[in-house]
Amino acid sequence: MLSLSPPRVALLSALVAAALARPDNPPPSYGPPAPSYHAPAPSYHAPSPDAPPKYDFNYAVKDEYSSNDFGAQEARDGYDTQGSYYVLLPDGRLQRVSYTVNGDSGFVAEVTYEGEAQYPQQSYGAPAPSYGKPAPSYQ
Repeated sequence: MLSLSPPRVALLSALVAAALARPDNPPPSYGPPAPSYHAPAPSYHAPSPDAPPKYDFNYAVKDEYSSNDFGAQEARDGYDTQGSYYVLLPDGRLQRVSYTVNGDSGFVAEVTYEGEAQYPQQSYGAPAPSYGKPAPSYQ
């Protein structure tokens, strides 16, 4: 006869209990669920609009603190588009671009400048001498 000590009985009982508690079905997967229906195939072609596009927008920014001054305007009716945008350049001129797009003619732009370029004289003083100062000491 097989003699079992109390710790061995406890260990054997724990193993039997774990074996009996094991589920018969495998645990659920944590991946994406499998669809239970047949989804339509994705379409990568945008539907054609019912009417030709038509819109009009504009914006402008003028910030004295940062000297930013720019804006744009555009209008479209079907295949004909016209618009313009402008920006204040660092040299003081205003650059303006006016453009049109008419069907197959492509993008036609006209660039103009308003004002005169200004380059202020900058005076840089003589550099301060670096000799005569003690070298920094680190402790």
